Amino acid sequence: MSGSAATRYVALGDSITEGVGDDPHADGTPRGWADRLAELMAAHGPVGYANLAVRGRRTREVVETQLETAAAAAPTIATVSAGVNDLLCPRLDLDALAADLALIAARLTGVGAQVLFVPLPAVERVTPLGHLLRPRREALNTILADLAQRDGVVALPPTEGTIFEQKVAWSPDKLHLSAVGHEALAREAAEALGLVVDPWIELTPAPSGPAGLRAEARWVVREAGPWVGRRLTGRSSGDGRSAKRPELTPVS
Repeated sequence: MSGSAATRYVALGDSITEGVGDDPHADGTPRGWADRLAELMAAHGPVGYANLAVRGRRTREVVETQLETAAAAAPTIATVSAGVNDLLCPRLDLDALAADLALIAARLTGVGAQVLFVPLPAVERVTPLGHLLRPRREALNTILADLAQRDGVVALPPTEGTIFEQKVAWSPDKLHLSAVGHEALAREAAEALGLVVDPWIELTPAPSGPAGLRAEARWVVREAGPWVGRRLTGRSSGDGRSAKRPELTPVS
């Protein structure tokens, strides 16, 4: 990415890109890694930024409700977090998921954007869901790795052994990144896009021991239970919500 011309950055996706789990802005909207990335970009030159992401969205919904809006903005950079909510559904069609992700890549690179997809780290040491999701997570990341071989698609570095597999990178709900995780992801993305960013003191990953049974039980009741209930009834935490930054606006 060059700072010599105005950058047009559009973020698509789900709760990860909406910024759930991060510290909020003054108006109460979540900040998130994409906002942080836009700020890092703005240190190198003018940036117009739109964030179309809405929590709970599956990949097909990203295609149907965000993709054409993003393409119409003629972005030079686009980031996509999609697929995680698909993995959490009782039934998963991997072929359909792969086709939708390929469609997103083709549409956005077709309008001249560099496209960066966000993989899902191994979270076995963060949440009990990690073990259940491992086969699906690996399948999703394989799809994204294949897409990264295409012209115009940018790959993030592997997350194995990084802070993203540690509890410090995740919010108490164990489903979304913490402020630390969002900052780390923003910096990984910036570097993958060719930006030079100021040094950041990254916390050294420490071994995560097993959580106590009481703590896990509380998590199931407070976080996992309601989430599973929504999935089984076809509801979403994003029902009734709209994008927090639907149009390209300058980043100050």
